[in-house]
Amino acid sequence: MAPIRIGAALDVADLPRYRDWLIADQRDLEIQDFHATEVLLGDWEDRAATARAALDGFEGRLGIHGPFVNVPISCNDPELRPIVTNRYLTGLRAAIAVGASQMVIHSPFTIWDDKNYGDKPGRGNDPSHKDSIIAACHEVLAPVVRQAEDHGVTLVIENCDDISPLDRLDLARSFSSAAVKISIDTGHAHNAHCAQGAVPVDYFIVAAGEWLAHVHLQDTDGFADRHWAPGRGTINWASVFSALAASPADPHLVLELRDRDHIPDAMAYLERDGLAC
Repeated sequence: MAPIRIGAALDVADLPRYRDWLIADQRDLEIQDFHATEVLLGDWEDRAATARAALDGFEGRLGIHGPFVNVPISCNDPELRPIVTNRYLTGLRAAIAVGASQMVIHSPFTIWDDKNYGDKPGRGNDPSHKDSIIAACHEVLAPVVRQAEDHGVTLVIENCDDISPLDRLDLARSFSSAAVKISIDTGHAHNAHCAQGAVPVDYFIVAAGEWLAHVHLQDTDGFADRHWAPGRGTINWASVFSALAASPADPHLVLELRDRDHIPDAMAYLERDGLAC
């Protein structure tokens, strides 16, 4: 198996430090500033302009992390829903402004949902619990998906509390749009595996199939959302990269580390094992 080229998820403030590394091999990049409420309600246009200037010469694949704090894509409150939709539209405008082709959004599916599907299976004309979640996501995201289609941006739905790797696949398929795909966070998947009996990380990758468009690479101990450099936790990285190598998709692959100072350590570990370059 040949090493797979990977990039990183960074804030705009990190770009000068890692610019040469990114541009030398035109690595995948995800800008993370635009998930923050204070940014999207404030100076996001100035921040987008700063990012564009810092990335002069960058021709790699570019995405952003979209909003998620207190704005669930399955919001079913009719009074709050327009606010949530508008927040995602603002995130999409930021993605377009920096020239991104992806925006990461968070899954609506929780541990509670997974345990209660059978308790609310749907009866008669009543939708099942999962169908209700998917319907609520359409109410929130329909305008966002339309604009994403118009501007060539793909919304990628990241697993958070997901136990089943198939729930997001059902959600993505329900839009019947090339602008909605799947994201996998390796640490989130590993936590679900260790704490809740979900399948291992590589199974998440295999299940996503051709719908896989984005991966956050981070390590953890299976207890908390550590965002450690690969090699510091307990993820089986050989199985992860083997699954990525066999994937029919070509996802953006980015290290999403809490401490960006550890990116060189992460690369050294993965390069030493012949997994990434």
